[in-house]
Amino acid sequence: MADDATVVEPDRMLVNLDLAGTAALVGTSAAAALVPSVFTLVHATFSIVLFVIGTGALLWAYALGISRSRTDTVDIPGLFLLSGAVAPAPIRTSFRVALAVQVVVVVLAASIRPFTEVAFGILAPMYGLGLMGLWAARHGTFPDRPPRQPS
Repeated sequence: MADDATVVEPDRMLVNLDLAGTAALVGTSAAAALVPSVFTLVHATFSIVLFVIGTGALLWAYALGISRSRTDTVDIPGLFLLSGAVAPAPIRTSFRVALAVQVVVVVLAASIRPFTEVAFGILAPMYGLGLMGLWAARHGTFPDRPPRQPS
């Protein structure tokens, strides 16, 4: 049996993936801004990979949100931005801070090295947005849908 300290709760797994992706993005952004001759291609490729993963997660979250909307009142701000009481405060804060860091870091790196491959970094925050939506679609708490009134 696994040690309790090593077991990751399912609702924390997406948060941890988002934080790991954010840390790697910060690293590639800084490297590409400081040593562009070596790291611009690495940063651009990594940013595109994050964009593709984030887009897939966003579409998956949307599909799950549509499925949940049969029984729950799922709204777009709750689904993709964790607004309201959709997520506990620590989860909501982790996702939002990671997304803010992603946006600030890639814009800063692109500003330092304008008109280069570093600008591909602006695609990467789709990763944080997609994982945030996927978390809400899978684990979020939405109010029950009121019963339909006959017309």
